[in-house]
Amino acid sequence: MRTAADQLTQLLGHLLPGPLPVRVRAWDGSQAGPADAPLVVLRSPAALRRLLWQPGELGLAEAYVTGDLDVEGDLADALSRAGQSVRDQPAARPRPADLAAAAALAVRLGAVGPPPRRPDGRARLTGPLHSASRDRAAISHHYDLSNEFYATLLDESMAYSCAYWTRPEDPAYTLADAQRDKLELICRKLGLRAGDRLLDVGCGWGSLSVYAAREYKVRVTAVTLSRAQRDFVADRAAREGVADLVDVSLRHWRHVDGGGYDAAAAVEMGEHVGDEEYPAFAAKLHGMLRPEGRLLIQQMSRGAHAPGGGAFIQTYIAPDMHMRPVGRTADLLEDAGLEVRSTESLREHYTATIDAWRATLERRWSEVEDLVGETTGRVWRLYLAGASRAFSERRMGVDQILAVRPTREGASAMPATPANWYTGAGPA
Repeated sequence: MRTAADQLTQLLGHLLPGPLPVRVRAWDGSQAGPADAPLVVLRSPAALRRLLWQPGELGLAEAYVTGDLDVEGDLADALSRAGQSVRDQPAARPRPADLAAAAALAVRLGAVGPPPRRPDGRARLTGPLHSASRDRAAISHHYDLSNEFYATLLDESMAYSCAYWTRPEDPAYTLADAQRDKLELICRKLGLRAGDRLLDVGCGWGSLSVYAAREYKVRVTAVTLSRAQRDFVADRAAREGVADLVDVSLRHWRHVDGGGYDAAAAVEMGEHVGDEEYPAFAAKLHGMLRPEGRLLIQQMSRGAHAPGGGAFIQTYIAPDMHMRPVGRTADLLEDAGLEVRSTESLREHYTATIDAWRATLERRWSEVEDLVGETTGRVWRLYLAGASRAFSERRMGVDQILAVRPTREGASAMPATPANWYTGAGPA
């Protein structure tokens, strides 16, 4: 009698072009596939049943997060090698005869049955796309998981965005150092000076707001859609002695009022704005700035022919997120009347940042399970592993875009060169 692994290999051969990209260990202990390939463990026929009911990325992800499917060794490496193998093969639809043969094998393997229960944690949003209430629900799904969880995963800065690794070769240089260097770089690019007014849109847990207030003595208006973040930032500003300089509120970007800001920043918030809404977002930021005021956007991007995100991220991590090539975002900012003065890719920096988060997740796994449970922990393990590979393989990017609102006469008050951003010679 043929083993389960042999039958699985035959079944997958009817559905996938080219050789099997992984080695498979089935629930009966049998193995098949290339000896040097990543080892995928199917713990029961339920793993295959999930793929039959939900073909593609989402079915595979749900099989993993439920534990029906596992990977031995480094998950990011396994995703990279398997994904590259699939991408290298020409796309082809299975023939009807292949589908029939695969179905017969699935019956013999005991994989045919009612749909398995979906794991907890799917985003369930209602209402018009990017309405204020739906945006609030989308942000809450991701960021209100718990402040304790993010404090476990992140460094003490609580910066949940790409760091800036200026001394990666130094073994004493940590993620916290790289996040501090990122915050410092943003403040220098914005040319902050004591007494300036800074608008921090999508302030997260207040890393930039508090840093700018503490180190540059600027007055910060911080806004977020996450109630947990709002409360955390208010408490943090009080603890760090800058409550008089940081005003944080629960507000949608559309509802930010006032104007005349010397600088504005949106650090990895623009991905949540939406494609159709981004021109209005850019116009809003333009209107918030005084003439010669600067804007720093740090935002994830995708390649011209790369999808960015994906079904798993949209369903479990960041619903309604949208990415575009960086040049298109620059166009939208210029269309709003801003002048783009600098773009800097931080793509490789994000791989290093995510890998630091991954290492923390594994080191503190028991704490993660206690806080959010095994299923959510596995969602994050898969998310971070996939994100690390997406940035390292250039399917996703992240960029800092510096823009200015020129005067009617065209003056920008920008420095002649960006040297001071990197040398520490003082505000530019």
